[in-house]
Amino acid sequence: MKILLLAPHPFFQNRGTPIAVRALVEALAEEGHAVDLLTYHEGEDVPLPSGTLYRIPRLPRIGGIRPGFSLKKLVCDAVMFFSALSLVRRNGYDLLHAVEESVFLARIFRRLFGIPYVYDMDSSLAQQMIEKYSWLLTLKRGLETVEAGVVRSSVGVVAVCRSLEQMVRGYAPDTRVLRLEDVSMLDRNSESIALGDDSLGMSGPVIMYVGNLERYQGIDLLLESFRVVQEEGEAANLVIIGGTPDDILYYKERARKLAIEHRVFLLGPRPLDKLGIYLGQADILVSPRTQGVNTPMKIYSYLDSGKPLVATRLLTHTQVLDEEISLLVEPHPAAMGRGLVRLLRDRSLAASLAQTAKRRVSQEFTRDAYRRKLGAFYREVEGEICIGADRPAGHVDHSRRGL
Repeated sequence: MKILLLAPHPFFQNRGTPIAVRALVEALAEEGHAVDLLTYHEGEDVPLPSGTLYRIPRLPRIGGIRPGFSLKKLVCDAVMFFSALSLVRRNGYDLLHAVEESVFLARIFRRLFGIPYVYDMDSSLAQQMIEKYSWLLTLKRGLETVEAGVVRSSVGVVAVCRSLEQMVRGYAPDTRVLRLEDVSMLDRNSESIALGDDSLGMSGPVIMYVGNLERYQGIDLLLESFRVVQEEGEAANLVIIGGTPDDILYYKERARKLAIEHRVFLLGPRPLDKLGIYLGQADILVSPRTQGVNTPMKIYSYLDSGKPLVATRLLTHTQVLDEEISLLVEPHPAAMGRGLVRLLRDRSLAASLAQTAKRRVSQEFTRDAYRRKLGAFYREVEGEICIGADRPAGHVDHSRRGL
């Protein structure tokens, strides 16, 4: 099929959603589909295996677009509508693959041109907005009704985790839905590469977090938990990789106020292809997320690293993690601090968790499994489109798309 993938975010950047979109484009191209990608004006140009990378026009004073709902994203999404409209009119796509809020654009194009769409559901948009703006709680039912509408109008939904899959089935039991978890991003050759300038060079154990520093990630919780580790007399270091310059300044000040700044190191972003090098230098990995239900992409690389993991006992984690592959703790500083101290002192437990986790990833969350599941889902979608058009398999009717 000829597919237009709508990705309403900067691309490419080394963070969860852009990484997932690149993996999606590569997997669809391997299935023989031609995929054009429309995204924001920000980001690094990367080659696509098939199709063309399109961007919305560069917008004055609109830059540094962060994850999550924002006024900047609303402006970019409005511009994306007109860019997508031009592409749809010109290129005659068989299918739209809509990531996150771009599903609302896809629904409009379905009504205008009859083009079916797949909804790529990385999070609940209704829940995301309510978590950011608590006053929207009174509109919860209405927001969920809108979200259910775009689910029902789709030809299928790709959900990134079990909780979102269940949400989709609650909205529309008959809708085709694929649960497609992320996979490890580790480079298998990274373990044999000399550390060089990427060596942390630290004495004492290293507790490590990798990811963006948005508030929902729980970095405040992590810092407060690390103070507990220090109070327990453990000479450990906390290394935090990721974040914008403003984020880094903010959390450096938080560490200073907690009197732990001498053991806290905020390194900023690092290249994705060096992720394995950095994880390999950690003694404990941590995911302190406090909000959301979607499983963080970093979890799969953490589990694959051969290092023990401490994570908050929340649905965002427990739909993938259990006590055999991680140490789950309540989302409070004392509980997380005690969990970190426990793994620092009980190396046998740490090794057991790490080994079991690595084995679990090799069984359930491989790139081959990802591509196999996505390919089967797309063959069903293509079959439904062909049947709906009353044409033989391999032929898609474009006649109803003219405007």
